[in-house]
Amino acid sequence: MVRRRGAAAAGTSLVVAALALTGCAQGTGDDGADADFSADEAPSGELSIMGFGTGDEIGEVRYDRAVQDLEGVDVRLSEGELDIQAFLSAVASGNPPDLVYANRDQIGTFASRDAILPLDECVDAESVDMDAFVDTAVEQVTFDGSVYGIPEFNQVQVTMANADLLSAAGLTIEDVNGSDRDAVTAANEALMRTDGGTLSVIGFDSKLPEFLPLWAKSVGADLLSEDGRTAQLDAPEVVESLEWAVGIYDAQGGFPAVKTYRDSADFFGAGNQFATGVLGAMPMEQWYINVLNESSPDAPMAFDAVRTPDGDAIAFASGSAWAVPRGSENPAAACRFARLMTETDAWVQAAQARADARAQDGLVFTGVLTGNEDADEQIRDDLVPDDAPQPWKDAIDAMYEANDATFALPANPADNEFETAWQDAVNRVLNGQQEPADALAQAQDEAQKALDDAWAQWDEEG
Repeated sequence: MVRRRGAAAAGTSLVVAALALTGCAQGTGDDGADADFSADEAPSGELSIMGFGTGDEIGEVRYDRAVQDLEGVDVRLSEGELDIQAFLSAVASGNPPDLVYANRDQIGTFASRDAILPLDECVDAESVDMDAFVDTAVEQVTFDGSVYGIPEFNQVQVTMANADLLSAAGLTIEDVNGSDRDAVTAANEALMRTDGGTLSVIGFDSKLPEFLPLWAKSVGADLLSEDGRTAQLDAPEVVESLEWAVGIYDAQGGFPAVKTYRDSADFFGAGNQFATGVLGAMPMEQWYINVLNESSPDAPMAFDAVRTPDGDAIAFASGSAWAVPRGSENPAAACRFARLMTETDAWVQAAQARADARAQDGLVFTGVLTGNEDADEQIRDDLVPDDAPQPWKDAIDAMYEANDATFALPANPADNEFETAWQDAVNRVLNGQQEPADALAQAQDEAQKALDDAWAQWDEEG
């Protein structure tokens, strides 16, 4: 399973600080002509990779396959989540890794800092079919008209709920899927419980600060303009969405009380909130379906997509991407490796390994979202069981429906500063420091300044 990096604003601030401290060249507008992505013969030499780990069969199978295909290349893997400061410092010092595995929402900033290369020639050299990837994933790695990353994995939100708690309150999954905010508010109050004034059952978790973009987009508002240049954080729909999502917590004693209680749960184990009946419902990334299926397969679950007021599915997409750093000493091998890791056959083989492992353990294979639409289709058709038992059949259907209804924030040269601005605003509201309108007005000013400065530098130097 792949888990998105922590979305706390404090963590993002560290990324911004790292970007500011590295001193690497910014926005030169270089077309990458100093990198030769073609290999007249089979690639050779060393290939150093930063930010990727083979923690499960989905990673292991694809990695082993790529290494085998790159016979003659000494692949050296630095496992673990990408250390932004270490990476950018390595680029600035002229000693970068040959290939880096990053979150897609970092690609625009890396590109504008001249830390990674445009990959248009890589795509041509390796005949990478960019049309095979999810559109929103490609948009996230496309900056100023050039592709800077080869995307993989797609993470989307699914509504998850405890079916027994819903039934006891006279509710259904439709009452908590987001399609009717008044219904969610009422369901939250019906599901929540307190014991001696202390929260004992969380009714609904609106998952702030991470999911503000989801709630805003569900009523038609984008936090950032399509061209990535104009912040729209103070739009009425964004303010209203934040007010509603914060109100969900206020009805339960405030965000600190909810967070403290939810953090005490055995989130990845058999004592998770759903299995122990202490959480009514929440939107959550689809990888948690697999966690629940492994750790508590008998938990009374209900699933649906997150839905708009019109009843349409919607999901805020995130994921990872392969990028080639400026100064890579083996760009041809890096490009080949990225292609091998993300092509359809690699994903299908990895998914087969997971399906076999699930079958051996008597569990349901619930699918995997690869970021490659062709692979997703083949995996679902050939490996995901049509007759999966409930509630896992509903979970699978919700996951794939959400994957067909994604949006993402466009790449821009102030990715991290922009994210910090809106997440800090949400955190100020959650901590009782500001009202939503005031917090988002401040965030609007901060985000727009960061965008204006970053784009001005890019436009001038590009």
